[in-house]
This record gives sequence, structure tokens and C-alpha cells, in this order.
Amino acid sequence: MNIAIIGSGLIGQAWAIVFARAGLNVAMWDGDAAALAQAKIIVGEQLQALEMQGLVADASKANAHVSITASLDEALQNADYVQENLPERLEIKRDIYKTMDALAKPDTILASSTSGIPASAFTEALSGRHRCLVAHPVNPPYLIPVVEICGAPWTDAAAIQGTRDLMNAVGQKPVTVNQEIEGFVLNRLQGALLREAFRLVEQGVVSVQDLDTTVKDGLGLRWSFMGPFETIDLNAPNGLTDYCERYGPLYQRMFEQHGDSEPWSDDLIATTEAQRRAALSTDQLSERRRWRDDRLMALITHKRNAKD
Repeated sequence: MNIAIIGSGLIGQAWAIVFARAGLNVAMWDGDAAALAQAKIIVGEQLQALEMQGLVADASKANAHVSITASLDEALQNADYVQENLPERLEIKRDIYKTMDALAKPDTILASSTSGIPASAFTEALSGRHRCLVAHPVNPPYLIPVVEICGAPWTDAAAIQGTRDLMNAVGQKPVTVNQEIEGFVLNRLQGALLREAFRLVEQGVVSVQDLDTTVKDGLGLRWSFMGPFETIDLNAPNGLTDYCERYGPLYQRMFEQHGDSEPWSDDLIATTEAQRRAALSTDQLSERRRWRDDRLMALITHKRNAKD
């Protein structure tokens, strides 16, 4: 199977790794030739890192499946599936999809990595709009496997299923979002947690550091292998309904306290930024991201060796 990666930034590089390690042929294209060449190098380096952690059997073999192309036409020529990763700007999406719809084979699925723009916003006028959808990854997708698949109202069910099948085949965890909704599912869940996190810090209830500790050494430990519904199902003697009967009133009282929808203020953002920079300077962010990826690799290795 042939995959085209359109856009060679962080997400494009990560998708190239996902498909190449599964043995698929990957053609990468970017309007910036220098960035594209650098992306190819980074993909090779990251595959080597994954091999060292036992998460890729043969990094050199996987890397041989990745090529860079001089033109968009060349990248799309034999593509069976396209993963677009251009900037989050509607006009850019509309332009690239108009071009891809004209160049790609009629049965090629055209998927976007967008984290917030619905497919209907940039595919409505296309003759091939039925094969267009969103396949939103979690960064980096070669370590965090969930992919949110969301079509427009006119997306063919076969395109949704084809994308699910592909994602399963390359080791990802597809989730179908049945209707277009801003933020899809993951970011809406993350947004709810972030709103409460900012609120608790703003009210002086807890520091940024202690809030992060509460999640990573509390909720996050369970969430690394079970979701919120299974969590509460196991947290009461007789399951989910029992939990809701026991704790529903507590949650309702908390919900009633949250009637506001004000945006995060500049002062609040500045306060939280200052606390984060006190813990980690800006020039240490790249190193910490590598640390994050190493920890994720170790966690994935552990989870692979554990039974569900």
C-alpha cells in the first residue's frame, strides 16, 4: 500500500514513522524543500531511537520505505491513502484539498490531521468530497496510538471504514467520531480538564506543580490503561450505577459552581507560564520532549507485555 504524507512538520514526520514501521511505502512532500530533506533525516533518527527501545524491529528497513518527492503530483501519483498535515488555516486546507482531489486517484482516501477544522469546511465544493475526512492523531502518533476519524456529512461510510482498517493494520487505535463537533472528542475531554485546572490555580486552591502531580501520579496512572467509564465502574462495589448513586450529588454540586465560561485571562496565563518556566526553562523544552518520548516508549513496552 502506498501512503502520501503532505506536510513534513512534526506531525507529518510522526505519521511517516507510523506507516513506514508497518512496512508501507511512504512518499513525503512539502513546499519547503529544505524542511523536507531535514524531515527525512529526523524520521531516520527517530526510527533508530524506537529500535533501541524495542519498538521497531529494523529501523533501517523501515526508513527505506520513506522517500521524499519533488512535487505534490509525484507524491500523489500512486497513493492509496493521503495524510495531510499542513497548518491549521482554512484557506490552506481548501487550496490543498482542491489540488489533491484533482491529482489523486479517484478511490484514494484524503485524510487531514487537523485538530479543529471539520472536514465539511474545506471539502464541500469538491467532486470527490465523499472520500475526504479527518484522521486526527495524538502527538506523537507513533507512541500514542489513538486516531479520531471524523467525516463530513457527505463522507462515504466506505472511506471511514477504510481508514479504520488502515489504522488498525498499522497498529493505531481508531475512534470514530459520529458527527462533526469542534475539538472532536480528545480535545473536548482535555479542554474540560484544562478549564478546571486553570480554575483551581486561579482560585489559589493548588499550585501548577501540585496540580500536575495530581494528574500524573493520580488520575493519569489509571488513565494509562483504562478510561473514565471503566475507572468509575471499578470504583464502587456494584459498578457504574452504584458509583453514580454514591457520588452523583457531589459532582452535581461541583457542576453548579461552574456556571462561567470566561476565557483564561492574560494574568492567569502569565501566572501559570511563570510557574512552568520556574520548573523548566524554555531552552530545556526540546530535551524534556525527548524525555517524554522515552518515558512513553517505556510505558508502551510495559503495556505490550501486560494483558488487558
